[in-house]
Amino acid sequence: MRVAFYLRCSTAEQNVDLQRDALRSLADRHADWHVTEYVDAGISGTKDQRPAMDALMTDCRRGKIDRVVVWRFDRFARSVSHLIRALEEFRSLGIEFQSYTECIDTATPTGRLLFVIIAAMAEFERQLIVERVRAGQRAAKARGKHIGRKNGFTAQHIARIAALRAEGKSLRAIAAEVALPKSTVHRVLSVA
Repeated sequence: MRVAFYLRCSTAEQNVDLQRDALRSLADRHADWHVTEYVDAGISGTKDQRPAMDALMTDCRRGKIDRVVVWRFDRFARSVSHLIRALEEFRSLGIEFQSYTECIDTATPTGRLLFVIIAAMAEFERQLIVERVRAGQRAAKARGKHIGRKNGFTAQHIARIAALRAEGKSLRAIAAEVALPKSTVHRVLSVA
């Protein structure tokens, strides 16, 4: 079995020795494991771009890995939603996932059940966030606040654009003169 160990520590003062020792001890109990280590040392888990993580995911997609093993979830994923997305991708690729300290192994029925529970909780959390955001937007709108991006132009822009158009200038020329995108100038003229 082709097994990937993913190890990570957040700062240069830390090291992955504790993680490596525990995972190597686990590998010693599995003679059929051929282990490759992917190590992100001194890289925060909140970073979207982690070189070893990116290499791990690329190798998974290329069919080079059968199982991913981590010491703890928080060494692997930056959030519950990130973890769920990765586990879903592993499942779709036929890759087993194991977290050493949490004792979760998606190759077992219990591990698959825990994964489903974690996924359901993550979906519930996402739905609560969406509800709170929408309620906040409705309340802000009711108080007369603008929701969404700003127009990017002022009343002075509108007057200047209208005057330049009346002079027969093209949209491109007007956009250059008022320092707005051509699409904005078009939108101003269409509602003016």
